[in-house]
Amino acid sequence: MRHVSAELYIYILNDTFTLVISLSIYSTCGIESLSDKIQQAGDQPLSRHLRANINFKSPALYIYTSGTTGLPKAAVINHERLWMASFLQTIAGVRSDDIIYVYLPLYHSSAFLMGLCGAIERGITVVLRRKFSASQFWNDCRKYNVTIIQYIGEIMRYLCNTPKRDNDKDHKVRVALGNGIRADTWAEFLQRFGDIHICECYGATEGNVGFVNYIGKIGAIGKEHFLHKMGCPYALIRYDTEKEEPVRDSRGFCIEVAKEETGLLVAKIGERTPFSGYAKNKQQTEKKKLRDVFVTGDLYFNSGDLLKIDSEGFVFFQDRIGDTFRWKGENVATTEVADHLLMVDCVEEANVYGVKVPGHEGRIGMASLKLKENMDFDSKAAYEHVKNSLPSYARPRFIRIQDSLTVTGTFKQMKMNLAEEGFNPAVIRDPLLYLEENKGYIPMTQEIFNSIAEGRIRL
Repeated sequence: MRHVSAELYIYILNDTFTLVISLSIYSTCGIESLSDKIQQAGDQPLSRHLRANINFKSPALYIYTSGTTGLPKAAVINHERLWMASFLQTIAGVRSDDIIYVYLPLYHSSAFLMGLCGAIERGITVVLRRKFSASQFWNDCRKYNVTIIQYIGEIMRYLCNTPKRDNDKDHKVRVALGNGIRADTWAEFLQRFGDIHICECYGATEGNVGFVNYIGKIGAIGKEHFLHKMGCPYALIRYDTEKEEPVRDSRGFCIEVAKEETGLLVAKIGERTPFSGYAKNKQQTEKKKLRDVFVTGDLYFNSGDLLKIDSEGFVFFQDRIGDTFRWKGENVATTEVADHLLMVDCVEEANVYGVKVPGHEGRIGMASLKLKENMDFDSKAAYEHVKNSLPSYARPRFIRIQDSLTVTGTFKQMKMNLAEEGFNPAVIRDPLLYLEENKGYIPMTQEIFNSIAEGRIRL
């Protein structure tokens, strides 16, 4: 790892909190420099005993998981992991003269490891914003000559949903680094904001496997490479979403899926690909481990993600295993359904999940929607779209209209509370709609709910 000698300045400018890491010395009113304080310190090396017991495997920091499927857990990030994450900017093509714009919270691995630590490794300027603002995003990029942006989750869709302007392509941004962009948003973003190289990455904070789509294939999270697989053995295995466990053969081993088939990503835990787990949480750490996967005694990390690899070797994210649900004997991927709902003109955001129905196996589809400003829900257009694009078992049977969708600090949608609240109009004050067969979406009433609950309406 190369060392970067940098001056550090922190200053407040309007509502933007900015951290500058630079090789130059600035003299600007309102900036408090650390240079004088560093110069007052001794020039002798620190005593080696201060780090005598520190090595690559030693914990460097804890980063808490987002908590979308339960309580947040403190993932252990060691020095090797932190060091390796800092090189993602190099893979994305970031140069030493670039300026990166980071508006995500630094308690998140993307912003801290990929963003800030990567910038220190590259020796580049960092502009930190206190909070993401879709309306001010491009103005900030123009003001600070930003060339690299970082994204996660729905950020790119938020930007695409802002009113179009004549100067949408008037900026210096050339690389976008992040994860979680959907294929339709990817294409729309490039068309609207110009020729920006989007480097989509995949990886969990606590995971031991990751992918980087350095090629720029729209919709993919990466591409298979035999050297990558040799260094980090992984596989996609068949998963039963109803039983919530991997499918095993007669010998008790997992079954690897074929190309173009969706499977659970697992990665072998070994010396080169360790899994540090969660701090002081042995139970949750063990839950992420799979044993006897392909041979007796082997040990794999369970990513919790369903992926698909196409015939060309491109890897695509499908869904989280906690999000995918089973209805009428079929698996329903919430991400796929949400993508289709977002194609309906009046829909700005969509959060899809499964809800339990008395007397029925599995879970049936429900969607919480945020509508575009000054638009009403177009029940006819929504029905025609889901009828023509989704099989009957995947069509959301209930729709809930909300003013805003609940997300984490890193813009990941929360589903658990929505699923628990279900579709009872006596409990939910938001507008509810029910998909009546061959008719479309109609207002959900207490009478309809009671008929479903008592079995008089079979779904």
